[in-house]
This record gives sequence, C-alpha cells and structure tokens, in this order.
Amino acid sequence: MRDALWAELLKLRRSRLPWISALAFTVATLVCGLFMFILQDPQRARALGLLGGKAQLSGATADWTGYLALLAQAVAVGGLLIYGVIAIWLFGREFSDHTAKDLLALPTSRAAIVGAKFIIGGLWSVLLAVQVCGLGLLIGALLGLPGWSEHHVVEGVARVLVAATLTALLTTPLSLAASTGRGYLAAVAALFAALFTAQVVAALGFGAYFPWSVPGLFAGIAGPGHDPPNALSFLLVLSTGSAGVYVTTVWWRKADHSR
Repeated sequence: MRDALWAELLKLRRSRLPWISALAFTVATLVCGLFMFILQDPQRARALGLLGGKAQLSGATADWTGYLALLAQAVAVGGLLIYGVIAIWLFGREFSDHTAKDLLALPTSRAAIVGAKFIIGGLWSVLLAVQVCGLGLLIGALLGLPGWSEHHVVEGVARVLVAATLTALLTTPLSLAASTGRGYLAAVAALFAALFTAQVVAALGFGAYFPWSVPGLFAGIAGPGHDPPNALSFLLVLSTGSAGVYVTTVWWRKADHSR
C-alpha cells in the first residue's frame, strides 16, 4: 500500500488537475462571497441588475449563517462535478494513457492499487473542502458579515465538511464506470446523468431517497420549507459509496486487462 500511495502521489504532483480543482473551488467561494457583498445592500443589488437578481434568488441572507449555508450548497452541488472528475481521472487515466497493463504487472496487489486511489481521492476531497472553509471564513471576515457566534460558525463549517463527505462518497461508482469503460467517456456520461437525475428527483420531492440528491438537500438547497434528509437518506449514501469501493476493487481483481 505504501508503494501504491507513493506512486499515486507522484502522478498527482505531476498533474495540473489539483491546481484546476483548487481554482474551481476558489472561484465558487468567491462567487458566494460576491453574493453576500450584493445582499448586504439591496440598493446595490438593484443597481447591479441581473447579477443582483441572481444573488437575491439564491435565497441566502447576508450573515454568517446564510453565508456558510450557501458555501455548503456550493460544495454539495458543484462538488459532485469536481469530485466526480477527480474520481474519473484517478481511474480512467490508466486506460487513456495505456498504463493499466504495466501497472497491474507490478508486484503490488491490485487491491492495494485501488485502495491507494480511493485514499488519495478522499484526502484530495477533504483538502478542497477545508480550502473552501478557510477561504470562506476569510472572505466573511473581510465583508464584516453580522451574526458571528462560535456556535453558528462551527455548525456552518461542519455542514460544509459533511456535505463534502457525502458528495465524495457518491463518486465511487464513477470510479467503477471509468474502470469498466476503460477510460473517461462512459464515466463522464454517468456523472452528467447523476447530476441531471439528482435535480429532477429532488424537484419531484423524492430526493431523500435518491443518494445523489441527498448532499444538496442536507445543505439546504431546497429551502427552509422542505424536510431535511432522514437516517435512511444517509444510509443510502453510505451504502452507495461502500458498494462503489467494493465493486470497483472486485472488478480490478477479477477483470481481464488485455489492453
């Protein structure tokens, strides 16, 4: 496992994707901060026209509670796209770069290789969520948002981190899609299908029973009038993530890698 982790870290260091993913979450955090800046002054929002209208339609309030809730929603929705791309890249690149056969010819076990990829993906996702929290707190302080309290801020940061964890768990089936599809295309199609279906199912009121809708509902994207996810919702997310890890590992151990 140590050798497999070292190999994955080396690939990560030589890739641009970590910087791209960090930039994507930086932009998302800055946009949330911009919404707060607009909502602090309704007159300024009207003066900015369409952008101000979009900020008001977000349903957020210009205080620490509303800002951290908005960050959690950004992580829950945008995170599925970014985390999904990370999972697809970790597994799909071995086939797109034609390194799968060479990788599996090493004395390192296939289970260790797959485990290392999931560990790197999980740590990567956590670091991105921590980046959002850190930058978000800095922006909120610079904006002078009202309503600061240690309890509310800790609760808001915890919501961002939990939303990120739920979202990251739901990307493990994409690793399987990248493996069985032997590249990026099938997994990217599965990612967009999950994103689209999650929005439709949530709009129909059944989001609590569709795993990919749960992070957004937990973050409060449906608004205060909707019930939050229940224990079954979180169990479905955990089961989906665990099943993705298990089936991907079994596939890599059993599949015939002939190309």
